[in-house]
Amino acid sequence: MTVDVLTHDEETAEAPAPEVSPAEATVTESASPSPEGSPEPAEDEAPKPKRGRPKGATASTAKKTRTVELILTVTGTADGEWQAELKNGSKWVAKGLEIPAAAVSRAAKELHADLSGPIDEVINQAREAQAAKVAALEAELEKAKQALAELDG
Repeated sequence: MTVDVLTHDEETAEAPAPEVSPAEATVTESASPSPEGSPEPAEDEAPKPKRGRPKGATASTAKKTRTVELILTVTGTADGEWQAELKNGSKWVAKGLEIPAAAVSRAAKELHADLSGPIDEVINQAREAQAAKVAALEAELEKAKQALAELDG
C-alpha cells in the first residue's frame, strides 16, 4: 500500500497535474510489490506512523499518576505546645509527636504563604500569653523573695 499526499505548495510548484479525486489523492493501493519483495516508498511519500509503542523506548510518554494518601495533622495549644500525627491511608505512621513551634512556623512558610499567616498568628498569641505568664511569675517570685527577706531580717 502506498500513500500519496500533496500539499497546496507542492501542487502549485509542479507542472499541471492530472485531475485526481480527493480519495485517490490521499490513498492509492498497489497490488504488486516491488521486485525486492517490499513496497518501494515514493520520494514524496510520508512514512506511515506505526501503531503501538516505539521500539527502544523505555519510558512511556503517557502520564501515569499514582496517588498516595498521607494525612499530616499538626495541632497546637494556647500555651504553644505543638504535636504532629501522620497517617498513611488508614494506618497510623506517627502519633503524638511533640514538635517545636519554630519548626511549625518554618514548615508553614515553606509550604505556602496562606498557611504561614494564620499559623504565625496562633504562635504569636501563644508567645504573648507565655510572656504574660513569665511576667506574672516574676512578680510572684519578687513577692516571695521580699517575704523571705522579711522573715530573715
